[in-house]
Amino acid sequence: MSAPALSLDSTEETAVQVGGSVGAPAASGVRPGAIILTRHGEPALSRKCLITARQYGDWWAKYEVGGLLAGQTPPPELVAAAQGAGAIYASTRQRAQETAAAVVAGREVMSDVMFIEAPLPPPPIPDWIKLSPKWWGVVSRFWWHAFDHHGGQETRAQAEVRAEQAARKLIARAETGQDVLVFAHGYFNHMVGARLKADGWKLVHNQGFKYWSQRRYEKR
Repeated sequence: MSAPALSLDSTEETAVQVGGSVGAPAASGVRPGAIILTRHGEPALSRKCLITARQYGDWWAKYEVGGLLAGQTPPPELVAAAQGAGAIYASTRQRAQETAAAVVAGREVMSDVMFIEAPLPPPPIPDWIKLSPKWWGVVSRFWWHAFDHHGGQETRAQAEVRAEQAARKLIARAETGQDVLVFAHGYFNHMVGARLKADGWKLVHNQGFKYWSQRRYEKR
């Protein structure tokens, strides 16, 4: 079982959890706001298993539609970032949606398929080799990145175009003077961050890629 390829035309935003305003555009000439890329909380699906590459394809498909492990509390620093944000986006994946809901306290969140994770199709490795999902993720990402092994899903080139589009969207919003917060995924956040750096944005606060982490970019 594998996830369908992403259509790069599917970039519509849907506003949910209306409870506040994303703010009006700032006057021209103001300093751009920050762009904060956040990874979702810990998913419910367990990584404590040994599986084949073929089985990893099924595991990843379940991961893509699953939500968060119960009982987690958002870090206070992330809650504060949401309170100061003028615009909040979230990937349409359930784990990102639940993360946003836990953090924003009823604020409006713009859900956008543009921010979903880059795919992780398993490489053609024999069934006698078994690894944990964590390590299959590493192997699959390497094959996708280095060899363009996409299994009919989104290619690396397509994901790079999507990351550039996402960066442009976030920059346009931040240039109105608002801080922009995004709830998304580890590797795609990395790709968007690379585009932000290429456009002159500096990573000024880096919590890495752990669950609930944030990476803050500012125009310097």
